Amino acid sequence: MKREILLLLLLVLVSTRHYAQEQPDIRSRAYQYFTLGEYARAATLYEKLVDKKKVRTQDLEHIAACYQQINAYEQAENWYARAMQQGGYLPETHWNYAQALKQNGKYDAAKKQFEAYRTKYGASDQLALEIAGADSAVRWIAAPQKIDIRNERSINTPLSQFAAYPWKGNQVLYATEPMDNNMKVSGMTGNAFLRLASANTTAETLALQADNLLSGAVNNAAYHIGPVASTASGEVLYVTRTYPGKDVERFRKDGLKFKKHNLELMIYTKDGDDWTVEPFAYNDVKKYSVGHASLSSDGRVLYFASDMPGGIGGVDIWCSFLENDGKWGTPQNLGSAVNSVGDELFPTIHGDKLYYSSNGFAGMGGLDVYVATGKGNQFVGRQNLKYPINTASDDFSFVVIKSKGTTRSGYLSSNRLGGAGGDDIYSFNDVPTPVNIRLVGTTVNKNTNALLPETAVYLFDKDNTMVSRKLSDDRGAFAFDISADKSYSIRAEKTGFHEDMVLVDAVHPIKDTTLSVVLRLQPVSKPGDKFVLENIYYDFDKYNIRKDASIILNGLVRTLRDNPTLRIELSSHTDSRGSDRYNESLSQKRAQSAVDYLVSQGIDRNRLKAKGYGEKRLVNHCSNGVSCSAAEHQANRRTEIEILEY
Repeated sequence: MKREILLLLLLVLVSTRHYAQEQPDIRSRAYQYFTLGEYARAATLYEKLVDKKKVRTQDLEHIAACYQQINAYEQAENWYARAMQQGGYLPETHWNYAQALKQNGKYDAAKKQFEAYRTKYGASDQLALEIAGADSAVRWIAAPQKIDIRNERSINTPLSQFAAYPWKGNQVLYATEPMDNNMKVSGMTGNAFLRLASANTTAETLALQADNLLSGAVNNAAYHIGPVASTASGEVLYVTRTYPGKDVERFRKDGLKFKKHNLELMIYTKDGDDWTVEPFAYNDVKKYSVGHASLSSDGRVLYFASDMPGGIGGVDIWCSFLENDGKWGTPQNLGSAVNSVGDELFPTIHGDKLYYSSNGFAGMGGLDVYVATGKGNQFVGRQNLKYPINTASDDFSFVVIKSKGTTRSGYLSSNRLGGAGGDDIYSFNDVPTPVNIRLVGTTVNKNTNALLPETAVYLFDKDNTMVSRKLSDDRGAFAFDISADKSYSIRAEKTGFHEDMVLVDAVHPIKDTTLSVVLRLQPVSKPGDKFVLENIYYDFDKYNIRKDASIILNGLVRTLRDNPTLRIELSSHTDSRGSDRYNESLSQKRAQSAVDYLVSQGIDRNRLKAKGYGEKRLVNHCSNGVSCSAAEHQANRRTEIEILEY
């Protein structure tokens, strides 16, 4: 992942190449958007280039990279896998594929790819960190810490919200992508530029309510605004923003001239109903970025992230002390006890604890949250906060609002799977568990009931956020500890099989309890075998893919991706009501729509055959004129998979 995205600084890149007379073709325009960092626009064009019989590996690499850069990790894995299967890929693609596996929580598979990369291209310190991180993640995710993490869905949207920071009274400030069609859009994300918003919070639960964009000068700039830090009084704000002026960093790449709008830190002071503003003294937008501010409790030490000269890695955590004349002193690097050769971001302070995020140590994937102890510019004892605070995705902006002994509560930002949108704000609480609930199960072959060992089993909460992951043992057995009053889903995957998923309803025990489940995986390795893809529904007289159907089809995408030699026929069937001709036409459209969806997720169209059989293959006696129940008719309205090749 490139540093511009890792920082969540969302730099603005502007190309100055001009085309005279002749318009560039689709591939040239796609590559220009890709080079500019306008990944959402580039992906739209690359989708047209990769749905062909003969596809360029480079186009597959680029569309995969686009999805990885905008944090669509599942789609990135799909496209990287296809590029790897086609061959002729760059070493960078092999590395990014391993990263995508890690970002999707597939640590065993990621480790194998990193090891294959090492065999092919040689060892490195970064490679050793990635492998060590995958090993640690397997242990941490199999035995998660008992922390209650809740998505603040009252303010999170399908776009991004992140970096909650305490403000005056019971309020927090945070960065948000407004859902306003009238606002200027970032080509990188395809969404509105960031703005600052406030939300009310309850002291008891930290639940967020009633968000509002800040008014006045603080939210008035051309590009991204946020995140923000506040003094205890709330009268002074330290705002990160993308520099909106013309005096910017310039460079060339691939025949294009670029203007790079770096980040700057601006200090806003309340002045009546509005704000006055002054720049942080150590901004230098022609050379580097400064942002992600946080203040010590006494307001005399300012912490921030920057790639200014003199650091250890790409972006480091720095601090500046408030001097007697009221000015901020020369920035000091926090050193190797905190910083790495990678990137360190989003520092926050609570007491003698410095919390920040990094991708430069052995972690779970993306950005992980770390804590170190000390004060001023001296910190020691760096520790990874492990799972579930950290995940395979980017986890950052960890801010403690209150603490007592070893318990903490506050806010965390993450783009982990199962959220409301891109980046989401979560509240967290360290909570004791009153009773122990054990969920035990087995993985079996659906056709033969034979036990399936070494099957990947994933536990998800009601928001589809992964809670834990394990491999079933040599007897196909697995077990998870779960919480009372919460519902879950559990999914099993294994090469050569189509996944199975089971829902686990919330339980409310008064003593230790054990629950049991069986996951039955459908084998897909025998040509001619057929099985029904359950719960694929269409609206009456329609053939577009509904959201609930896309969730089921995503499971088929995973099966096809993880079994690259598999070819299938996807057929749609109707009941006998309606004319034969109408039913055949509608079922063909439905089958084709499902295939088109699979292709949009990275599956080669040559591996798929769409067929609508209408009412030709009824599974019961409910033919024309026969009186049947609704359930009997429903049995005929199905989507079926037939194995053509494996």
